[in-house]
Amino acid sequence: MTEENLNIEEQNTEETISAEEVKSAVEIEDDANSPYKWYAVRIVSGHENKVKLYLENEIKAEGLEERIKLVVIPYEKVYEVKNGKKRVKLKNFLPGYILINAILNDSIRDFIAKTPSIINMVGVKKGKKLDPIPLSANEVKRIKALLSEENETEKIDINFNVGDAVKVTSGPFNNFNGNILEINPEKMKVKVMVSIFGRKTPIELELTQIERE
Repeated sequence: MTEENLNIEEQNTEETISAEEVKSAVEIEDDANSPYKWYAVRIVSGHENKVKLYLENEIKAEGLEERIKLVVIPYEKVYEVKNGKKRVKLKNFLPGYILINAILNDSIRDFIAKTPSIINMVGVKKGKKLDPIPLSANEVKRIKALLSEENETEKIDINFNVGDAVKVTSGPFNNFNGNILEINPEKMKVKVMVSIFGRKTPIELELTQIERE
């Protein structure tokens, strides 16, 4: 596969990862005795899906399935408030990185290094050579917890910033306009400065009650 094959249009996260891929990612192994180790690989940010597709195709073409077991984009489940509604989406919590589960040797290192859009594997430089370092058991455990749907922490992907101009879409202040003063992601609330009877007044609203102007 040539570099041109990577020039496919990047799609939304929701469209580029299936339930099966999430399941495979969640089943991330952390067995210290396994010959397969997890490595973090730095790539050009925004090319995560392209690199994953390229690697998976090349692994099959080169017959390297016994050496490279999984290529994972580290997604976590978050909630996004859009058009006044809360919805679940998958978000890459390590943009600019992919994870590879492999039995590493010089030929596999070279194979990974020659992949378009890959910068390098995370490791330590020894002279002119980079020595990739596998993720520790604790790092694998943390990543597995983030990938797992059983992770009970509800994370909100806030698409607003302090100072943004917004419009209130429901409640007693419906159709009022103002600017965000404060964002509380834990409570899913914001403070917005609006004009009431000609006076600037801060009001507290749910994230689902506002939209960007």
